[in-house]
Amino acid sequence: MPEHPIRLSQDPAADALLSKDPLALLIGMVLDQQIPLERAFAGPAELRRRLGGTLDVHTIAGMDPEELAAAFVQRPAVHRYPRSMAERVRQLCSVVVEEHGGKAQRVWSGAPTGSDLVRRLKALPGFGDQKARIFAALLAKQLGVRPEGWQEACAPFGEPGTFLSVADITGEDSLARVRAQKQVMKAAAKVAPRTRAR
Repeated sequence: MPEHPIRLSQDPAADALLSKDPLALLIGMVLDQQIPLERAFAGPAELRRRLGGTLDVHTIAGMDPEELAAAFVQRPAVHRYPRSMAERVRQLCSVVVEEHGGKAQRVWSGAPTGSDLVRRLKALPGFGDQKARIFAALLAKQLGVRPEGWQEACAPFGEPGTFLSVADITGEDSLARVRAQKQVMKAAAKVAPRTRAR
C-alpha cells in the first residue's frame, strides 16, 4: 500500500484503484504518453469498467487483441492511440504473467538495487529509460520502495523537493508545479539548439 493515497488522475475513484492495485498503476504509467497525465492515470479505472468490473492480468494477457482494442476504441477512447496502446497493455500483462507470476508488484518487490529495479522496469513493454526512472522514483517517493542506490538509478527524478515528473505529484498544487516545470524545460530545450548554432 502507498505511504499516502496516490493522486495522479485527480479523480477519487480512479486514484483509489491506483493506490490499491499495482497493475492499475503500471497500466496508467504505460498510458502516460501524448495525452494529459490525468487522463492516462484515469485509464485503468475506465478499462476495468469496460472489461466488466475487473482488471485481471491473466484475462487481459489472454484476450483476443481485437476484443481488447474494442474496449480501448469505445468512445470516449481510453487513449489518443487506442489500438496501439491496447496492444501495449496486453503485452505488458503477458510479461507480468510469464515473468512475474501474474503479480504486478513482483516487478519491483525484491529488487536488490535501484539499478536492478530500473532494469526490470525497462524490460516492460512501453517503458523506455526515462519512463523506467520516473516510475522507480514514483515507487520510492510514494510507495516506499527504496532499494539500495535508488536515487542514483532514477536520477534526476529521485531528488527530494523537485517537481519534475509524476513521481512528485501528490495533489492539484504539485500537479500544477510539475506542469509549470515541464513548460520551463520545453522552452529551454527550444532555445538550446539556437544557442549552439551561433
